[in-house]
Amino acid sequence: MSADSGGQPSLIAILRGLQPERAVAVAEKLYDAGIRILEVPLNSPDPFTSISRLAGARSSDCLIGAGTVLSAGEVRQAHAAGARLIVAPNCDVDVITCALQLDMRVLPGIATATEAFTAIRAGTQQLKLFPAVTYGPQHLKALRAVIPPTTQIFPVGGIGASEVSAWLEAGAAGFGFGSELFRPEYTLDDIATRARRLVAALQSTRR
Repeated sequence: MSADSGGQPSLIAILRGLQPERAVAVAEKLYDAGIRILEVPLNSPDPFTSISRLAGARSSDCLIGAGTVLSAGEVRQAHAAGARLIVAPNCDVDVITCALQLDMRVLPGIATATEAFTAIRAGTQQLKLFPAVTYGPQHLKALRAVIPPTTQIFPVGGIGASEVSAWLEAGAAGFGFGSELFRPEYTLDDIATRARRLVAALQSTRR
C-alpha cells in the first residue's frame, strides 16, 4: 500500500485532530522518519483543507488519505481535496464501491469473517482490522486461515511498538498508528521521535 514500501509492511500515520496550519510541518517530520502514508480522519478540524495541503506538498511521494469515512459523499469530497486513500471504521459497500470507481485505494474496517468477505466481494483487497486491541493477534491469525492470501489486513487501534512483532507473525501486512504516533498536543519533536521509534520497530522485525 505504501507509496514506496520496498516490500516492507506499510505504516499508516493516523493524524486525528490535525490542524490545517500544522499539516505540512507534521508531514515533513513523518516523511523524514520514513512514513509514506498519511491519513486525516474526517472528525478532525477542517479535514479537507488538511488533506488538500498534504496532497499539494507530498502527492508525488506519499499516499494521502481520508479516514473515518462513512458515506459515498464523503468519499467524493475527499477525492476532490486530493486524497487517494479511503479508510473507514466499518464495512460499508457504498463507500467501498465509490472509492474504487474513483480509482482510490480503500481500507474498510472489519472484525469478523462475514465483514471481511463482504468487503472482498465489493472489490477491495485490503482490510482494516479495527479496533485491533479488542481482538489481538490470535484473532488475526484465525482470519488469515480463511481469507485469501492476496488480501492484506492492517491492524489498527491500540497497538504499540512492542506489539508489532506479534502482529506481523500473525499475518499483518502493515499497521495504522494513531495516538502512539500523533496527537494534536504533541510537539514536532515528539512526533519525529515517535515516528522513528515505530519505523525502527517495524524494520527490526524484518531483518
